[in-house]
Amino acid sequence: MAFAPKPGCPMCGIVATAAVHTPGQSPRSPGVPATPEILWRDENFTAYREKAHPVSSNDHIIIAFNLHVPSIYTLSSSDLPLLVNVRNIGKRLLSSSLPPSSPLFSSSNSSAPSPPVQRTESQFRIGFITPPFKDNKIPITDHLHAHAYLAPADQLGWWRGVAYGPLAWYAIDDLIAEIRESVSNNRVKSGYDNRIDAPIDMVPEAGARTGAANGDEHTTSSLAVPDIEDGLASFNPSSPRTSSASSSSGHIPHLHV
Repeated sequence: MAFAPKPGCPMCGIVATAAVHTPGQSPRSPGVPATPEILWRDENFTAYREKAHPVSSNDHIIIAFNLHVPSIYTLSSSDLPLLVNVRNIGKRLLSSSLPPSSPLFSSSNSSAPSPPVQRTESQFRIGFITPPFKDNKIPITDHLHAHAYLAPADQLGWWRGVAYGPLAWYAIDDLIAEIRESVSNNRVKSGYDNRIDAPIDMVPEAGARTGAANGDEHTTSSLAVPDIEDGLASFNPSSPRTSSASSSSGHIPHLHV
């Protein structure tokens, strides 16, 4: 099985345990002292709140691939819809983030939970830490996962801050744009003050299929586990779904860090 669970991988343990628990619970999984609070799970991703070592006092969420994908360099252009989904999941979870004074962040017995705080996208930081760098508080380097947090990153020390700085941090918007530009004649960044307003960015599958002028297609297989109903998992926190599958993929062309 391609990208099968790796024995002893803490992230694989979290993903496996989340498959049998409802989002919002904090179960325990074999080999993991305490599994974080699961916020979301679908066929492709498991998202949980990082409570032990968050980089931000506002919120820090980890979005893990369910498959044991080793790095972003395993992805191909056909996985662009997956990356767009990572971005969407991160934005929606951060948008609904609870304040630190809420019961999820406090052991107080307050009977009146704080209402959700309105967040702005200017606070959102969603991306990957690229090898050989790593977050030394979350030292999982061979199971692909994205970090989504609310700026500022006020819980970072100097050394840990290197992993979230320009040398190692790969913002998901930059990764999506670079892959699209490597397989498309459409310039994603040029001519738009805000990249997300570019027409090509309104289509999740834009740039995912490649081929020749004569109609021959040579798109590689995607890592995505298709949803029975609509082809790809959609974001619907009220109805979590689980499944397992295997797939193979090519490499991202012309990807530079």
